[in-house]
Amino acid sequence: MSLPLVSETAVDEAASTEPKHPRRWAITPPVDLENAVEFTKGQPFEAFAQMRENAPVMWFPQQYGAGFWALTRYSDVRAVDLDTQRFSSQAGGILMSYAPPERRHPLLHRASLDAMINLDKPWHMPLRREHMPFFTPAYIAELRKKVENKVSDLLDRLEEKGPVVDLVEDFSAELPLFTLCEMLGVPEADRPKFIEWMHFLETAGYTLQREELGEVDPEDINRFLSEVQAMFEYGQAILKERRADPKDDLLSAIANAKVDGELLSDEYLDGSWLLIVFAGNDTTRNSISGTMRLLTEFPGEREKLIDDPGLIPNMVHEAIRMVSPVMYMRRTCLEDTEIGGQMIGEGEKVLMYYGAANRDPAVFADPDSFDVTRANAKDHLAFGIGPHVCLGQRVANMQLEAAYRQILQRFPQARWTGRQEIAPNNFVHAISKLEVDLRG
Repeated sequence: MSLPLVSETAVDEAASTEPKHPRRWAITPPVDLENAVEFTKGQPFEAFAQMRENAPVMWFPQQYGAGFWALTRYSDVRAVDLDTQRFSSQAGGILMSYAPPERRHPLLHRASLDAMINLDKPWHMPLRREHMPFFTPAYIAELRKKVENKVSDLLDRLEEKGPVVDLVEDFSAELPLFTLCEMLGVPEADRPKFIEWMHFLETAGYTLQREELGEVDPEDINRFLSEVQAMFEYGQAILKERRADPKDDLLSAIANAKVDGELLSDEYLDGSWLLIVFAGNDTTRNSISGTMRLLTEFPGEREKLIDDPGLIPNMVHEAIRMVSPVMYMRRTCLEDTEIGGQMIGEGEKVLMYYGAANRDPAVFADPDSFDVTRANAKDHLAFGIGPHVCLGQRVANMQLEAAYRQILQRFPQARWTGRQEIAPNNFVHAISKLEVDLRG
């Protein structure tokens, strides 16, 4: 049986300003979670704290599409992520909302839905298993050797270019790109294209919304459309090449994956391509950049790591907890359900805010402090939990550990200068520039 096309079966949203059941906490939202521009200032951790305290299951009406419930308590986020019987990825996708038909980019919309991350039972696990050989401890141990060599090369270049550098352009964007392309088997000459594509993917929703309002230069829109088209054309070509001539790489695993004996349709090849390019690149890049900010803001913790590099693996968990690069995931409620004392109606959207959950003082003492010795740092939910837990979390942890082991050794005084740029994106914390002085 072929995989269902989520893009055709996901429920279209009708605007709804009020939920089916009475709101237990009817207070005014302290932040507009729908407005991507709000997130250019960073994640709204203070607003999350207010929500956790005063309305932990909070209703947000939306300008585009139906309203949603925002979860900010660790216990509620964890419960919903684990409950795949009542909270579905497939019924409505994983994003807050999808543009109305007249504003959709056909390829981006379809590919964002027709992918493994949006599937429920019985489809999700069989497709996930096809990817697993490239995320085992043994595979990652071999990959680590290449990553460590790449870190060394990148730091050599930083030293030549310094002392003031853009950590994103010169390091954070380059390392996960290298790692992902090594796993995929992308030819070296083609790899620089990925960074350009990431820029357009991060701002896609904001760009299309501004186009509708007439706020974007037509030339910029044409370039955006051209780059997105080129990204998919490249993916289609290289996946079909691997289907005809398989190699020992992740691209071949995706191209030749079978569910119930059938190869993936073109729609799922596009979806798999979009997912692996975005998820395998963006989140690690932002975690690396965000960690430099933390080491600058908490110099005492940096000194602990320099004195005892054995703390670095735990520091990685703590940094990911505090950065929480993926800000939320959405589920759709399949039946009237109570969560955290609030009744949620069938068909309503529920957003799990990982950054809020990861700073819940009920779980993490002094949650806004960066503590490299934190005993329960591993308990963070930044990668999700349950059947949909991030497949690449070990790869991400390995890259951060390899990066900061060498950074702290070679540039122990490196500091963030306070200058940064964050892209308008309310789904991922997208750091597009981070100025660092290697001399401190």
